Amino acid sequence: MRLSPETESAGYRLLSLEATNSTNDDALQAARSGDPGQIWITAAEQLAGRGRHGRQWSSPPGNLYASLLLIDPCDTPSAPQLGFVAGLALHEAVESVTGVSAPRLSLKWPNDLLLDGAKVSGLLLEGHRLQPDGPLAIVIGFGVNVAFAPTGTPYPASALQAVKSGLNRDEIFRALSSAFARTFSAWRMSARMNASDSFGAIRRLWLERAAGVGQEVTLRLPSGDKMGVFKGLDRFGRLQLKSDDRMELIDAGDLYFPNLLHDIAKPSAGSKRSQI
Repeated sequence: MRLSPETESAGYRLLSLEATNSTNDDALQAARSGDPGQIWITAAEQLAGRGRHGRQWSSPPGNLYASLLLIDPCDTPSAPQLGFVAGLALHEAVESVTGVSAPRLSLKWPNDLLLDGAKVSGLLLEGHRLQPDGPLAIVIGFGVNVAFAPTGTPYPASALQAVKSGLNRDEIFRALSSAFARTFSAWRMSARMNASDSFGAIRRLWLERAAGVGQEVTLRLPSGDKMGVFKGLDRFGRLQLKSDDRMELIDAGDLYFPNLLHDIAKPSAGSKRSQI
């Protein structure tokens, strides 16, 4: 496992492990030990991988498990935007390696990557204040189904080798680490140039690659299911759900689409996407 020269020149480092319980936990431990950040931690296998809400994440050898530690990358209110930055970087990386683009390759709010409507990757964004007045540690975890897809999941899952046989986790990681360095740098520059709307450019790019915008969706929340039309994202990354002639803003939840495998991957003639 290696970083690309451009990623190394941007100040990123790599710790590559054979097996570990959780790369996110390793990244947090590095932060607590004083690591300055911009370090990727990868593992060939995770023994106790997890997803959102503490769910177990299947982690067999052959897939990519990688976490990135950032120290004080932004102010606390802006930290959730990093999940969208990471999603865009992952979309770019997978597109560059497989040749598959939107709409077949799409982003599902808030943190999944879909291939032909089936999940091929999840992201886990965690923030920790190391001391009451100490630095903010952000850990971004990526689990990418390269060779194997889990079974028994709430919605369909797939692996990238379905569209490119022989693909390996090293190729995906090099593309991902490079794409993240570029996207993260562009996001920070945008924030400096337009502090009042630092999320604007990322929001637009993310929505161009998003699954389900304008469709009827179901959101599964702790309080119960909500149904409505997915209208987009607000300036903080909250999902805009229109139902009964009113707009609700959803901070977090599990998003489901009717006819998931039939609607998402329909190509639209002449569609154009912006680049970062």
